[in-house]
Formats: sequence, structure tokens, C-alpha cells
Amino acid sequence: MEKINDRLVNWASLLEDNTRQQAEVTATMPFIHPHLALMPDAHLGLGATVGSVIPTLRAIIPAAVGVDIGCGMIAVRTQFSAGDLPEDRSVVRHSIERSIPLSAGGYNRRITREHTQTRLDELSAMAQDAGFDPASYAKKWDVQLGSLGSGNHFIEVSLDEQDRVWLFLHSGSRGVGNRIAQHHIKVARQLCEQWWIPLPHKDLAYLVEGTAEFDAYLRELRWAQHFALLNREEMMDRVVHDVSHWVGVDVMEQERINCHHNYTEKERHFGKDVWLSRKGAINAESGRPGLIPGSMGTASYVVVGKGNPVALNSSPHGAGRAYSRSAARKAFTSDQLRAAMEGIEYRDTDAFLDEIPQAYKDIDVVMADAADLVEVRHTLRQIVNVKGD
Repeated sequence: MEKINDRLVNWASLLEDNTRQQAEVTATMPFIHPHLALMPDAHLGLGATVGSVIPTLRAIIPAAVGVDIGCGMIAVRTQFSAGDLPEDRSVVRHSIERSIPLSAGGYNRRITREHTQTRLDELSAMAQDAGFDPASYAKKWDVQLGSLGSGNHFIEVSLDEQDRVWLFLHSGSRGVGNRIAQHHIKVARQLCEQWWIPLPHKDLAYLVEGTAEFDAYLRELRWAQHFALLNREEMMDRVVHDVSHWVGVDVMEQERINCHHNYTEKERHFGKDVWLSRKGAINAESGRPGLIPGSMGTASYVVVGKGNPVALNSSPHGAGRAYSRSAARKAFTSDQLRAAMEGIEYRDTDAFLDEIPQAYKDIDVVMADAADLVEVRHTLRQIVNVKGD
């Protein structure tokens, strides 16, 4: 841990100068209490640093929460061991790719599963209680439930240190969550301009507690966070079905963990109730299970929080990018990606070049930096990877 100043504490041993500068600017906002915490995977982001934990008094910065509201991880430990799995892993990869729409514009063609409709009914009722219509943001929001997206979102079949089989995936609130976020980021900017509030950066525009605009954001934010959580549950149910069919035996879940890493909640820290925005960080309060993925082709971790108060009960959410997507495409080759994915069943395409493991920070360094934040319960190595273009 490094105390940069009274308002910024850092756990990242791998920290670029521009990332540090961005976090320092965010930490100057007058309502930060008591300080901003940088996680070991911190890297430059839009609006605020990815891998930062931002506690605010009576205000929320929508861009600091981010546009993929509620993005996070879900994992299921099955009863299977490696020896129970069929040899041809391409079968289950293709099955998952058929069951779950992939890529940015990939949605369900229709709603056919009873558990999908049950979740949609829950979300519809929640939106009605919140006083808004999700269709005002995305007309086809309902068919987005159970879809993966692109970028660093993924679905994996993995093995732990005892060769037990885990199912693991990463996704968020999809297009509807993105549009909710973009709307409220714009509202925050307009209000700060209207009130003549000087900002060190436009993406640090904020909404003030007690205003109608704040209340509307909070209602819709919570809905989008719940959409993201149910989206992961929905996809996991489909993956469980596909793996059951592949193995020929129904999956019996031994454990299920579902956690956000882009979200805001009211929490109490250092004697005050704050709005805690974790932008690329997970809740690591004492005893709380969590998930920290590596990158495509590297290890992921099942952890339990240590409840570090200076870190605001938080920990990293992954490896963190070392190269931007465009820089990664220039720096690495398809042959390097194939070498990194050797032994893993995946769709061999240049579309994933910007997700090559070398484009990310070393996950071993990140986890070493996080030693006083979480305890590692299981280390996972992927054997099947599914991604969207």
C-alpha cells in the first residue's frame, strides 16, 4: 500500500503516470470521504480510473460508476472433475455459442425459456415501482437478458487446483444499462453547467442527493444493477444446461457466487454513510466471497474478502489493461494469441487480438498486491473460452 496523499491511497505496484494523475484529479472532488482507493489493477478509464473505489458524501458521479452498470462475474462449482468431461471440448463451446447471443448487437430472437420470462417479469415489476420504462432507453431490452456482449466479457469452463470443474462468466447490463448511464452522465454535465460548477474534467460531473435528478438516477441505476445480476444468472443457467447435456449428467451446483464490479451502494466508512462507487473493484468485506478473473488464457481466482478498512472493504476486479485495444492490435500478432491460448478450446479469430493476455497486467503481480485485501480460495485455469467479437 502506498499513501499518495491524504485523499488517495494506492495498492497498485504497476501504475502508469497518466493513471495516477487521473486518480489524483478525481480525489480532489470536495465530497470525497475519506479518500479514494486505487486497486492493484488500476488503469486509465473514461471519467474515472478503472480499478478505483470512490466514496462520496451526498453526491454520485455517474461517469465514475461507468457505462456498463452492474458489470461483474458469476461462477458455479460443479460436482464434476476433469476426468468426467468428454474429450471433445469444441462440442460444449459450440453449444454455448448457440444458447447465448454473443457480441455487442447479439440479442435473443425470442423468449422461449420459462426462467427467462420469470426474470423479465421481476425486472418489469421493479421498473414499474421505480417509475420508468426500460423501453424508453432500449425498445428491445427484454431480449437483451441472457446475452453476453463483447470486449472482455467471456464464458469459461475452468478447472481449479483439485481439477474440479467450474463454470465462469463475465458480463453486465448490456445496451439498456449503457443507455441509462449515458443519459444520466449527460444530465449531470448539464446541471453542473447550469449551476456554474467548475469541474477539473467534464466526466466528473455529479448529481446531488436530494434533487429529483439524483433520485431518478439512483432508481434507474439500481434497476440496471439488478438487470446485470439477473443477466449473469440467466446465462449461467443456460451454460449449466449445455454442460449437463455435454457430460450426460445434470450439473449439481456445489457453490454459486455472483458479484458486481461496476456499481454504487450506500455503505458506512470512517464514521460516515457514503455512496461507494466501485469502478472496477469488488466488495471484499470480511468473509465475503468474490471473483477476480485474469485475462484470456491466464488464471482466475475465487477469493474471500479480508475487510481492509483503508481499502474501503474492496479488492481488484481483474488484471487491468496494460495496452489500449488499438495499441494491442498493433503490438501483437495472431500467432502470439494462438500460443497464449494453447491447450484451451476457443474460437480462433483475429477479432480477439486486443484481448491477448499480454495486453493486460500480470495477474500474478495484481494478486500479490492484493494480499492484504483478499485471501485466495481457488485458482482456476480455463479449458474452454467463449467470447463475442
